[in-house]
Amino acid sequence: MTTNDGRLRLRGTTLGSGVPKVCVPVVAATPDAAVADVRALPTGVADVVELRLDHLVGAAGDPAVARHAVRAVRAALPPDVPLLATFRSAREGGAQPADDDAYAAVVRAALAADGADAVDVELAALDAAALVADAHGAGLAVVVSQHDFAATPPADDLVATLRRQRDLGADVCKIAVTPHDAEDVLTLLTATRSFSRDTDRPVVTIAMGGLGVVTRVAGEVFGSAMTFGTVGAASAPGQVDAVRLRAAMGLLHDAL
Repeated sequence: MTTNDGRLRLRGTTLGSGVPKVCVPVVAATPDAAVADVRALPTGVADVVELRLDHLVGAAGDPAVARHAVRAVRAALPPDVPLLATFRSAREGGAQPADDDAYAAVVRAALAADGADAVDVELAALDAAALVADAHGAGLAVVVSQHDFAATPPADDLVATLRRQRDLGADVCKIAVTPHDAEDVLTLLTATRSFSRDTDRPVVTIAMGGLGVVTRVAGEVFGSAMTFGTVGAASAPGQVDAVRLRAAMGLLHDAL
């Protein structure tokens, strides 16, 4: 879990140390397809695998689908690669609608599956505090997240959101925004730097779309501990090939 120097260890991966870690999302429609996608991942490309439960057909109406998928994907992963379970709500870019009760039920199904190492909880979720507490009670780390698919709020507002995530009990604080110009990208990077200098846990920040690709590569400079890269289908705008992403971050790391 989180150490007193702001790092978080999940299996063989430590967030908040060295080059930002690469999380590869799996966006399959069925548990069997998710397992096939995981088995096809090139060795060493993923520091973390994110199973996007909202892409599983029927998961919002039947949490057992999510529970089965988490168990199956965990069994297919190498033992040192951690699994992040995420049901992204439609209001924050997810693949299927779910009301507050359905959202909470899927998250709790992921907790009960005994396979995930971490779970995503949206800051805006009605039961966010209870879900964070339940996840910690089950021994899982929590990524508390917020995604803005319309704009980039001011830097002070972004820092305030990250602080609310921290105060809620996040082990990892995450924000994704939509930039409309270069100034928006600078706003996100400024907020990232400000918060990361004054926090005791990893932060993950992303500007989505083509304009924001620089934020996916340059996290080490500004304090973002993890980024998302694709092997196959993307889960958000602007995600780039995970192998090329690792190479670009390595090039930057070597120059620092």
